[in-house]
Amino acid sequence: MSTSAAAAPSGAQFAPEHIMQVGLGFWGSKTLLSAIEMELFTQLAGHPQDLETLTGRAGLHPRSARDFLDALVALGFLERTDGVYRNAPDTDLFLDKHKPSYIGGVLEMANARLFGFWNSLTEALRTGELQNEAKGGGVPLFQELYADPARLKGFAAAMTGLSRGASLQIAEQFPWGDYKRFADIGTAQGDLSVQVALAHPRLTGYGFDLPELGPIFEEYVEQHGLGDRLAFVAGDFFAGDLPRADVLLMGHILHDWNLEEKRTLIAKAYDALPTGGALVVYETIIDDDRSQNAFGLLMSLNMLIETHGGFDYTAADCMEWMRTAGFARTRTEHLVGPDSMVIAIK
Repeated sequence: MSTSAAAAPSGAQFAPEHIMQVGLGFWGSKTLLSAIEMELFTQLAGHPQDLETLTGRAGLHPRSARDFLDALVALGFLERTDGVYRNAPDTDLFLDKHKPSYIGGVLEMANARLFGFWNSLTEALRTGELQNEAKGGGVPLFQELYADPARLKGFAAAMTGLSRGASLQIAEQFPWGDYKRFADIGTAQGDLSVQVALAHPRLTGYGFDLPELGPIFEEYVEQHGLGDRLAFVAGDFFAGDLPRADVLLMGHILHDWNLEEKRTLIAKAYDALPTGGALVVYETIIDDDRSQNAFGLLMSLNMLIETHGGFDYTAADCMEWMRTAGFARTRTEHLVGPDSMVIAIK
């Protein structure tokens, strides 16, 4: 027996469960995404149902229904008592379309788009080229979105769901007492602006984005009664200056762009801020050791799939870019889940 064979680990020391769970993780992922596509959790919200009733209302085939529903129980998305299915508490909060806390929009997009594009990850890894609609000369996603107001509104709402936890934490955690006016760069629907304004009645702010987002932002702001304190500013952050404010916020913005473009946006933020002003960048920031925040690292691979040069980054990376732009002090703070913010003071 060779030395390497003699030193091989035994089955008693290691087990393949983790490998199999990740390798076949798309089983559970697609089960959840299909349930969202069929609005199963919305049907169950406030209306627990037995197998036969739910099978009929959800349009399931009898061959698949029980295994599908019980798989959702085993995965923790449903609960079953005496044969009656109901949403788990977090499912009911976040996956019922009728609740403002709904985050399923981004998962609907994942189901409709990303699930297929990620099948080309190997090609992306070998070529460095994006793999979405623009591959082969197709119409890029955002070009399609901006041409369809209904789809754009749905996308903006999906981004609100994705960012809601971080928005609430920023509103609570950042020292807003030191400032009077803020601007959210790439505001989309405007939830970050809304959450900050709701938490701090003396603040006023701007939402800055392309003109097509204006009506969506304004409608969302009016729904929260903040039209007198929040205004929309139309613009392209590469084509012109950023709005002047005491605090500039960039959420899920920098990772869309290559290194040169990232540095350009940070420099524009520096120019727009007064002395003592703050730039707050938040994303699924990768941990500095690049070994813990798996979601952030996978998000960076998603940027490989979706963009020409975008990538996610560590807090150390971001702080170095900020200092190069001229910022005097930088720090990072965890927000919620995989999200953190990096703060720079001019």
